[in-house]
Amino acid sequence: MVKQMNDLKSLTLSELEQVLTEQGEKKFRAGQMYEWMHRKLAADLDEMTNLPKDLRNRMKEQYEYTSLKLLKRQISKADGTQKFLFQCADGNVMESVWMKYKHGNSVCISSQIGCRMGCRFCASTLDGLKRGLRPSEMLDQIYCITRLTGERVSNVVVMGTGEPLDNYDNLLRFITLLTDENGLHISQRNITVSTCGIVPKMYALADEKLQITLALSLHASNDEKRKKLMPVANQYSISELIEACRYYFEKTGRRISFEYSMVKGVNDTKEDARELTELLAPLNCHVNLIPVNPIKEREFVQPTAGYVQNFQKMLEKKIRHVTIRREMGRDIDGACGQLRRRHMEQEQTERL
Repeated sequence: MVKQMNDLKSLTLSELEQVLTEQGEKKFRAGQMYEWMHRKLAADLDEMTNLPKDLRNRMKEQYEYTSLKLLKRQISKADGTQKFLFQCADGNVMESVWMKYKHGNSVCISSQIGCRMGCRFCASTLDGLKRGLRPSEMLDQIYCITRLTGERVSNVVVMGTGEPLDNYDNLLRFITLLTDENGLHISQRNITVSTCGIVPKMYALADEKLQITLALSLHASNDEKRKKLMPVANQYSISELIEACRYYFEKTGRRISFEYSMVKGVNDTKEDARELTELLAPLNCHVNLIPVNPIKEREFVQPTAGYVQNFQKMLEKKIRHVTIRREMGRDIDGACGQLRRRHMEQEQTERL
């Protein structure tokens, strides 16, 4: 894999200025190149027509220019949600989702190739972790989708394949580049980062004092049930998670979003609702109920819509913000990891 220092699209503007001035170029050339990459969303260096050809050729020789290859694009007939399968330069594949809402277009991106967290209801983790994505590879999911749809992205959710806090340094650089006023300049408040609960990294992220939304995948109201669903629960208890969430709110003033995938007969009982209410009511938070997406490798079943609504009503007695996630893209492998896994299975079949 190309070292990050040789990854052109992962450089900040100041780093790019240093690179070019050391090569004897005028400082303004860095601004031109940065604009091509992060505002005009150039697919390659040859599109940068106001830069000298010898400079472009030199950059080709010295740096990798990340430009993902589109392998598949699916469009939901139900709600217009679009799912994309992209290929990296090393042949690894990732998926991203584009969703249209009244408040703007949202893109859910992947942060890793695969995942090692082992959550039992998620298809992303079934084949383990290959590697973390570089900042440029996270950015280019958004850039490619913007070019393909012709529409601006206003909200970014790092909630696709992978555990973002398991790719911490690259995640921070990605956020820096995405929110840079010289690039797409997406507001930090329009960025959501999901985690299954890596407590030390949650504290570290809080100390960055960013204005992003942190979404914690909780999925259970007590440690016993959480351990059955999420291996990370064997390392960090729910009480440790709650303390980390309190710290995050103290440092940033941003309320935590708790993601709760509801599995019929597993974590959707009245007792679960009672425990969850007691746990979260003291916090300034938002609870997002998610009817689990069934995957063929697991026997998990969704509760009925009425059952989920009753669960919501029980929580709302003491928790102000409780929503049920609107299902989008169900007819196009909308759940995390499904499209990528189907592609890998097809490739394996073809090789046999």
